[in-house]
Amino acid sequence: MVDQIALTKYVGHFIQQLYLSGVEDVVISPGSRSTPLALTMAEHQGIRTWIDIDERSAGFFALGIAKANQQAVALVCSSGTAAANYFPAVIEARQSRIPLVVLTADRPHELRDVGAPQAIDQIKLYGDYTKWFHEMALPEASTEMLQYAKNHANRAVSTAVQPHAGPVHLNFPFREPLIPDFSLDDIWGERDVIPSITGDRFADESQLRFLLSKIADKQRGIMICGPHDSHQLPEALVHLAEAWNIPILADPLSQLRSFRQSQENVIDAYDSFLRSEAVRDQLAVDFVVRFGAMPVSKSLLQFIKRQDHITQIIVDDPEGYREPALKGSSFIFAAPPLVAKQLTDIVDPLRKEWLNRWKMINQTTKNVLHEETTTDRMTEGQVMIGIQQQIPDDSILYVGNSMPIRDVDTFWQNQQQSLSIYANRGANGIDGMLSSALGASAKGQRVTLVIGDVSMLHSLNGLLLARHYDFDLTIVLVNNDGGGIFSFLPQANMESEHYEALFGTPTMMDFENLARAYSVDYEDTKTWDEFVTALSRSYQTSGISLIEVQTDRSENVQWHREKWRQVEQKLLS
Repeated sequence: MVDQIALTKYVGHFIQQLYLSGVEDVVISPGSRSTPLALTMAEHQGIRTWIDIDERSAGFFALGIAKANQQAVALVCSSGTAAANYFPAVIEARQSRIPLVVLTADRPHELRDVGAPQAIDQIKLYGDYTKWFHEMALPEASTEMLQYAKNHANRAVSTAVQPHAGPVHLNFPFREPLIPDFSLDDIWGERDVIPSITGDRFADESQLRFLLSKIADKQRGIMICGPHDSHQLPEALVHLAEAWNIPILADPLSQLRSFRQSQENVIDAYDSFLRSEAVRDQLAVDFVVRFGAMPVSKSLLQFIKRQDHITQIIVDDPEGYREPALKGSSFIFAAPPLVAKQLTDIVDPLRKEWLNRWKMINQTTKNVLHEETTTDRMTEGQVMIGIQQQIPDDSILYVGNSMPIRDVDTFWQNQQQSLSIYANRGANGIDGMLSSALGASAKGQRVTLVIGDVSMLHSLNGLLLARHYDFDLTIVLVNNDGGGIFSFLPQANMESEHYEALFGTPTMMDFENLARAYSVDYEDTKTWDEFVTALSRSYQTSGISLIEVQTDRSENVQWHREKWRQVEQKLLS
């Protein structure tokens, strides 16, 4: 009885503080040892609980909620390999700076390393991929230990959300009995909030002016904005780019291409025109100011690498070093939206001719990319064009890795609209995409997921969630029967009998029957008219729908390369 009282109050006080510190959503994968956490979460009146029996799916589902809500989300699972299945999502959360609070149940210390069932070493299970790990004490009901539980709940959330955000891991050893007694008084403790405040992080004004003096006499600069989930930075960058007369090369995940304000300085077709050496020579730069991570585009990365004697300034949140171009760079570690506001009046505007050159090349490129193409079947580029034409405002586009994110980068135009574009670009994995998109949909917005067939098969169990919760999700499945991106890489040029088995990896899956197994509406589209009609129908219907577009890997490569050739020809003519 004493153990049950201690268990109930200890866990209750912890969860109450977790909620008061900002956790509103908890994703639970059921198990026995996690009973105290799971039952108490379910009993709490302020917390939304989501049940997902597959821990790998649950991890990415929580990540999607956290990304869309810009809030920490908690994960709860039992001991053993259940906890290990969170690892891919933990890695992605760390790399993409998403706040997750991972709560794993464990055997008590006397049952560890003695052959007890479902007991593995869970101490620092995720290694350096968490910002903080703590092994919680066994439950006690003393005043000191209840305060300990509250303190560690608050520390977990504040550590997860503080810049830069990321996952934390708390491991809970529990002895039996595992069932709390909710008839007890004072389960939750006082509703007082333990304050944790993170101040604004402006850059030091004098140091900022000194750093920017290095570009004061330069006239061929560009601004770059990488992936960013918040809309605060785009607003600041729009004003900064206008003040400086500078082109801003905006990654599709920067939110700048789908911003509610006009953004005339945004360059969105750079991935295509920077593939041309002759065009690159016309656009040689002498300084770069980058906000956040490097964009998706490989041609942009190579362009930066090839620039000699440039001054590069990178503005990023503290505690991170993101510089894959390996150039000698100066860093401003402060809040990027605040720094953007500080910079507005520090540097004199560039000459208009430089900005106009970029805008002219950009517009010409877009005209070529969006010219109508007569083909026997839909192309993967046309899929993105069709989605942008049909997608409703105030919705979310979630983009799969491999080919989909690259086609969004190439074909998604800068357009004044209210839309959020997300992807899991921390570790760039193809797993968990469907679950992440469902998580983003949990906030009540319509989500469109663009995903390849191999990635879809990695994520399929996420659809189990749809049997228990209402989501508005349109899945656009680009099925090129395997790993289409390898057709663009040197491996495709090998004269080897092993190419298809090792890289092509044809899936040969019947997705119509898979959709039926999960009670998901399905449409197979082969032409442009069929595709846009299916999209429109899906956007007018509640629930989950799967629209399949079958493409040919070889034709897809040829079509893309022909577009890039036409771009170069037009720009140099």
